[in-house]
Amino acid sequence: YCKSATTNAHERERERGSMWDSGIIGVLVAVECLEVGLNTVSKAAMRGGMSNYVFVVYSNFLASLFLVPSTFIFHRLTSPPPKLTFTMVCRIFVLGLVSFSLQMFIFIGINYGSPILASAMMNLTPAYTFILAIIFRMESLDLKVKSSQAKVMGTIISIVGAFIVTLYKGSAISFASSSSPSNLLHEFLMSPQSTWIIGGFLLTVASFFKSLIYIVQTWIIKDYPAELSVTLICSIFVTIMASIVTVIVERDPNAWNLRPPIELAAIGYLAIYGVSLRNIIHMLALRKKGPMFVTMFKPLGIVIAVIMGILFLGDTLHLGSVIGGTIIALGFYSVMWGKAKEEKIVEGSGICVFDSSSDKVPLLQHKRLDV
Repeated sequence: YCKSATTNAHERERERGSMWDSGIIGVLVAVECLEVGLNTVSKAAMRGGMSNYVFVVYSNFLASLFLVPSTFIFHRLTSPPPKLTFTMVCRIFVLGLVSFSLQMFIFIGINYGSPILASAMMNLTPAYTFILAIIFRMESLDLKVKSSQAKVMGTIISIVGAFIVTLYKGSAISFASSSSPSNLLHEFLMSPQSTWIIGGFLLTVASFFKSLIYIVQTWIIKDYPAELSVTLICSIFVTIMASIVTVIVERDPNAWNLRPPIELAAIGYLAIYGVSLRNIIHMLALRKKGPMFVTMFKPLGIVIAVIMGILFLGDTLHLGSVIGGTIIALGFYSVMWGKAKEEKIVEGSGICVFDSSSDKVPLLQHKRLDV
C-alpha cells in the first residue's frame, strides 16, 4: 500500500512538473516574440534621433516606478521578501552593472545593425555561458566524454557563425515588391556594410553580457528567491549608473527631450517588458530550470525576427544572416545536446548522474528535485 501511495505521489508530482514546464515553455516563446518587437521599436526610435543613453535612463526609471507598487502589493498579498543583507545588495549591484552594460551594447548594436542581426548574435549566449562556467569552475570539462566534446564543438561552431554574420552581409533576399508602401520603413531600418560590422561586434559583446546576467541571476536567486524585489533594486541601480554616464557623455541637453509617439512607445516597451516582466520571468525560470533551459529558446528569435520583418516591415533578409544564423543555431543545439546528455535523471530517486569525471555538481546544472 505504501509503495502504491508513493508511486501515485510521484505521478502527481510529475504531472505538476509537466504542466509547469508546458506553461513556462509557452511564456518563454512569447518572450522571444516580444524581444524581437522591442528590438524593432528601439531601432526605429534611435534612428529617429533618440539618444541610446537617455533611452536607458528613462526606461529604467519608468520601470522602477512601475515595480515599486507592484512589489509592495505582491508581498502584501503573499509573504514578505527574505531579509536583504549587505552581501545580497552587493550581488544585485553587480547584476545592475552587468545589466547596464548589456542594455548599452545591445541598443547601440541594434542602432548600427538590425533586429535580425541582434537575434542572430544572441544565439551565442549558450556558448558564452558554457565558457564562463568553465572559467569560474562552475562546470567540469572532460574531453574524453561525448557531452563535453559536443559542447566544445558547439561553442566553436557558434563563434564561427557569429564571424560570418558580422563580416559577411551578403546579397539581399527580398520578400516584398519594390512598390510596397512599407519600403520607406525598410530603408529606414537598414544599415550600410561598415556600420553592419560595428553592430555585429557590439552585439557579440552584448550576448556575452547576456550570458553573464543569467549566471549572476542564478547566483542571486538561489539564495534570495524574491524576483520582484531583485528586479526593482537592479532597475534602481541601472537608473543611477545610466544617469551618471549620460550626464558625462551626452553633451546635447536637447537629447533629454522626447519626440512622441515612437520614443515614448520604445521607452514604455523597454520599461514594462524589457526591464520588468522579462527579468522576472527569466529569474523564475532560472530558479526552477537553470540557465541552459532559458537559453534554449534563443534560436527562435531569428526566425521570429525574419517573419515579423517580412509581414510587418517589408524587411530584407541578407544571405550572410541566413548562413551565419544557421551555423550559430547548429552550434547552439550541439551545446544543448551535450548539456542534455551530461545530466541523467534517475527516475524517482531524485539523484542526478553526470557523465563528467568530476563528482562535484556544477552550479549551472540546476535540477528540479521537488518532493
